Amino acid sequence: MERIDLNLLKLGEDLRERVRVVATEMFGVTLEQVSAEVPPRIELGDLAFPVAFELAKRIKQATGEKRAPRAIAEELRQALETTVGVARVEVAGAGYLNIFYDRARLLGSFAASSVEVESTPAGNVEDVSNRPKLIVEHTNINPNKAAHIGHLRNGVLGDTFVRILRAAGERVEVQNYIDDTGVQVADVVVGFMHIERMMLDDVRALDASLPPERPFDYYCWDLYARVGLFYRDGDPEGKENPEKLRLRGETLHAIEAASNPTAELAEYVATRVVNRHLDTMGRLGIRYDLLPRESEILRFMWQRAFDQLKASGAIRYESEGRNAGCWVMPMDTHTSTDEHEADKVIVRSNGTITYTGKDIGYQLWKLGQLDIKFTYRMFRDYPDGHIVWATTGEQMDGADARPTAPAFGGGQIVYNVIDSRQSYTQDVVRKGVAAVAPQIGEAASVHLGYEMVALSPAACEELGLELSVEDRARPFVEMSGRRGLGVKADDLVNRLEAGALRETESRHPELSEEEKQSTAHDIAVGALRYFLLKWTRNSVIAFDFKEALSFEGETGPYCQYAAVRANSIFRKLDDAALAEAVQTFQGDADQTETRRLLETEDGNELWSLVTLAARFDEAVAQAAAQAEPAHLAKYAFQLARAFNLFYHRHRIIGEEDAARRAALIVVAHIARQQLTTALATLGISVPARM
Repeated sequence: MERIDLNLLKLGEDLRERVRVVATEMFGVTLEQVSAEVPPRIELGDLAFPVAFELAKRIKQATGEKRAPRAIAEELRQALETTVGVARVEVAGAGYLNIFYDRARLLGSFAASSVEVESTPAGNVEDVSNRPKLIVEHTNINPNKAAHIGHLRNGVLGDTFVRILRAAGERVEVQNYIDDTGVQVADVVVGFMHIERMMLDDVRALDASLPPERPFDYYCWDLYARVGLFYRDGDPEGKENPEKLRLRGETLHAIEAASNPTAELAEYVATRVVNRHLDTMGRLGIRYDLLPRESEILRFMWQRAFDQLKASGAIRYESEGRNAGCWVMPMDTHTSTDEHEADKVIVRSNGTITYTGKDIGYQLWKLGQLDIKFTYRMFRDYPDGHIVWATTGEQMDGADARPTAPAFGGGQIVYNVIDSRQSYTQDVVRKGVAAVAPQIGEAASVHLGYEMVALSPAACEELGLELSVEDRARPFVEMSGRRGLGVKADDLVNRLEAGALRETESRHPELSEEEKQSTAHDIAVGALRYFLLKWTRNSVIAFDFKEALSFEGETGPYCQYAAVRANSIFRKLDDAALAEAVQTFQGDADQTETRRLLETEDGNELWSLVTLAARFDEAVAQAAAQAEPAHLAKYAFQLARAFNLFYHRHRIIGEEDAARRAALIVVAHIARQQLTTALATLGISVPARM
């Protein structure tokens, strides 16, 4: 469902520009910015300008003349009242300008717009191909085992931010970096080769034999934990056995060398686990455009990035001291601590590249600062035509009938969604990029940090995790692989779907099994995504099943239920009801009946709901500018709550007064369209029943 063009954001901008022009013409003052406020109550107006106070101060500074803000506001009032869409302007208090929109005229326009949107073909979206590209990199799970609950926050944040940017009219590319040559993959390969005594054919056979409830990434989860014990070799103090640990290094070198049995096994493990990660994230509606693989980053990109880092002076070779033989980046903004080095090592003395070094090279490519031409292969082709591509070292056959890959990389700004513990590393990446490419500077690299996801004690118990007495008394329990407190993402989603299914069966036993399952899935995804989004990124989240699935309070199901209620109104109305309501508005040529309705107390309430619905674009713009999806989540909840109050207070279908019924239908339609669109931008679907 497309959103309605309500134009209130544009009207507000028109008024700001009018204030700027009038300030120059009347008082000779140039205003760079004009602040505006939404009055606390709708009866006080739709928009308020405190600009008279700023003008009084500027006039006194320029001329020495003391002017009362209220007198200045009176002069501005007359000029602003001529703006199209404004009914009247009042001066309040010591000099506030309260703007009252021409509500009847605007509501009539919104009514017509709502019918146009209803008849607009799906997918009729604005072409953004000529806009500068923004790149959002998110999820980035090591392809060695199943995704866990922390990865869900990364994926949901990143995916929602992408949706927000696209709703704001931006051109966005989504990347998910795959570390297919890292230590974690090497450890699982060590597990298969030296604990399970398996090579590629054995692992393929094992994979084919695994039951659906224990897929390959689950098997690798358990194997990875066993490898940790294998390295420690039963040492009571947890020290790693150097001889066994040597296997990790040998395996890493074999993977990086490629074209050998160990590398082939690593390739199989990483690819199978990535496919499982795509399945997991796909359950939440999360998709990607490109999977850049570290193996290609190292093979084709690193040397060029390394040369540029050296040429720019961003890194230096250390011939003595603790970093002797290393290439390091001096970090004047950081002092050495137990956690971070004052000078960041980019290339170790043994020639291996640190994660930070790889990230700098990758970031330079994403920002179009490395002239590297990757080849790509189709990694996954969805039924709706969306393709996920992956980098490859292979040269594609010119006769290949598959679609041509888009031109990836070359973004104007790159947003990296990585948890807050990586802030130091992201700072190093920003500075490294700026040193090599000062023309784009540090501002082109944006770190979207976020805090950890924990579980409430109740959620731990529901998932079957054993807790100590101390843990049960805590407000939240941190996940810890060492303590066995790890929660697979699919297990969490399964549990949510089971809870939602029980609720659906109790409310709608008449539905088919397929309908129940579909409804439960929508509710579970809505519950999870909203719970992960309603908190600001700098908040630690303690996930709780009961709270997330509640139909009351600030939850996804509460917002979905409001939209379901709105849709139920229009299921009960015949198809022509909305068109008839619009005709009623158009038939009221002088808008007498509409004005009469909107001037009542009920009219204030109706108009308040309309203006809240009209703030969707404003909420999107704020969420995009501040890279904070929580702003849009909060807006969706406020709109859902306002609609629920409207739903309870008014008869809509049974209203006998024609003008009032028309207004109620149009307002309900506007609210449901904007709420549905807001939820879709959060990645939340609206079920048919709840």
